[in-house]
Amino acid sequence: MGKRKVINQAQFKELLLPGTGEQFGRVIKRLGSELMQVKCADGKVRIGRIRGKLRQRIWVKDRDLVLIAPWEFKIDQKCDILWRYTIGQIELLIANGHLAEDL
Repeated sequence: MGKRKVINQAQFKELLLPGTGEQFGRVIKRLGSELMQVKCADGKVRIGRIRGKLRQRIWVKDRDLVLIAPWEFKIDQKCDILWRYTIGQIELLIANGHLAEDL
């Protein structure tokens, strides 16, 4: 059994911006396991699933800002959670004009 890699906030410094087909979202409610209810920037509420690579690395809580990618099928209902933003990263996004303050 290997040693679990400890990741701190200093290693999450990079700032990911939405690419094509990606958008910001706010976690409304945890539904259990890796499923979350996410209110997206386009106004729709989707069921989000934490991507397998991030499942053990980051902990997503209620009211966290996340980067999501809607699925190609069921585009209005399901999405993948790609990244969780820290408070410092959210302030940078607002200051640079990438994010509206009301999301």
